[in-house]
Amino acid sequence: MSGALLEVRNLKVEFPGRRGTLLALDDISFDISAGEILGVVGESGAGKSLTGAAIIGLLDPPGRIAAGEIRFDGQRIDNLPYEAMRKVRGRSIGAIFQDPLTSLNPLYTIGRQLTETIQTHLPMSDADARTRAIRLLEETGIQAAAQRIDQYPHQFSGGMRQRVVIALALAAEPKLIVADEPTTALDVSIQAQIIQLLKRLCREHGAAVMLVTHDMGVIAETCDRVAVMYAGRIAEIGPVHDVIHASRHPYTSGLMGSIPAMDEDRERLLQIDGAMPRLTAIPRGCAFNPRCPQVFDRCRAERPELMPAGATHAACWRVEAPAGAAA
Repeated sequence: MSGALLEVRNLKVEFPGRRGTLLALDDISFDISAGEILGVVGESGAGKSLTGAAIIGLLDPPGRIAAGEIRFDGQRIDNLPYEAMRKVRGRSIGAIFQDPLTSLNPLYTIGRQLTETIQTHLPMSDADARTRAIRLLEETGIQAAAQRIDQYPHQFSGGMRQRVVIALALAAEPKLIVADEPTTALDVSIQAQIIQLLKRLCREHGAAVMLVTHDMGVIAETCDRVAVMYAGRIAEIGPVHDVIHASRHPYTSGLMGSIPAMDEDRERLLQIDGAMPRLTAIPRGCAFNPRCPQVFDRCRAERPELMPAGATHAACWRVEAPAGAAA
């Protein structure tokens, strides 16, 4: 996709250890355009959060980018020095994390945390920064923001704290927001409010969003496109409607079959047998082949790359294999 705001090309992330090197992300490529919301979904351990951490330059040691590149707004950012990346991360790329308590300093008022963030990246006086902080809190749905700005994180509920974290992410008017499981710790009604808030703010601010989650319901409600990850790779990527209703990868189909539908009368949900492989035991060929109900010989011998599959792209030999391929 030409003119993409974020371009990730052939990204590999590895973790060196005493018993060898673990390849946690293996040849990940995708784009996000300005104003677009891309969902990244998959089981725990698929590499979703790691992809977000690599983009914002917050990989936990000894994790490191081993190959590939990340370009943001035309500039390569994966090889920037720490301080240069820190400026990009606050000013141009915002981050929303799963647990707002780990994102907020319990010793400082939310007003101090917001104004410090604003003044770090924007040339504003104390008064202007405070005014902007109050406006951000109001935008994210916090009532009586002018009074609550001087309160501490523990004085807010979980949903309200997550709204503060979203305000922090928007503080310097970033072009991209990486949101890592922003609704997981919240109850369902608050989840819906946060989803609507993210969609509205992106529409009004024109920011692109990479939304990491394991919840296909959140993806369906929020995103324009979705990337389905499995064992450190992208299994399928495409428009949300097509991935959900006409998925071409058996893993994606299994995920969709495990979601309850209000308009269907099924006694039991479908399930994907087995478990995702450990990083130390990725099988030869397609990583999904031991669990795949449609596996055939080529799946066990060769690893498929993403290839056109109707409206989506899928890493599956079934996309180009004849219907009667030998199992």
